[in-house]
Amino acid sequence: MKILVIGGNGTIGKPVVSHFMETDDVIIAGRNSGDIKLDIADTSSIKEALEQTGKVDAIVCIAGEAKWDDFQNLSEQDYYIGIKSKLMGQVNLVRIGQDYINDNGSITLSTGILADDPVIKTTSAAMVNGAIHSFVQAVALELKGFPRVNAVSLGMVEDAYEKYKGYFPGHNPVPMTKVVKAYERSVKGQGNGEIIRNYE
Repeated sequence: MKILVIGGNGTIGKPVVSHFMETDDVIIAGRNSGDIKLDIADTSSIKEALEQTGKVDAIVCIAGEAKWDDFQNLSEQDYYIGIKSKLMGQVNLVRIGQDYINDNGSITLSTGILADDPVIKTTSAAMVNGAIHSFVQAVALELKGFPRVNAVSLGMVEDAYEKYKGYFPGHNPVPMTKVVKAYERSVKGQGNGEIIRNYE
């Protein structure tokens, strides 16, 4: 398979890329590094990158940002960071990317536990994650499996535990082996419109 992984050099992206590279042709895309440059917050960047890759069997997005802060500190513009990047960035990836997917291919988006189990300082991030879940379920009805669209929703992953454990008291870190398998299930399974949750 020919797989485009956006955010393939990140904490989650690296092990996912390593896993797929064992059997597949992987192209890494990122805003600042990778085989090609792609900023999901910029539709022209998405189009230019996909023109470079040509048709692929799968697009996997492990990118997108949102502002973390106390609700009382968040401005309207702070919310738009997540809306433009993680939400509309991934929506536009499906909107534009559907024309660059081979038959029986898929697009995998990324969200997280905050959609179902938010913690403090995540009003914006939780809102965006929940919106992506709804989008995936709705768009799958219209695309009818061509391409398949799923979201991988992870808890605090093992490799980020030390950095984020203060935000997630009592949460069990998700082993990276489970993380990788969630993306493999989306790409190589037959599920469509699924939210693949792996929270511990």
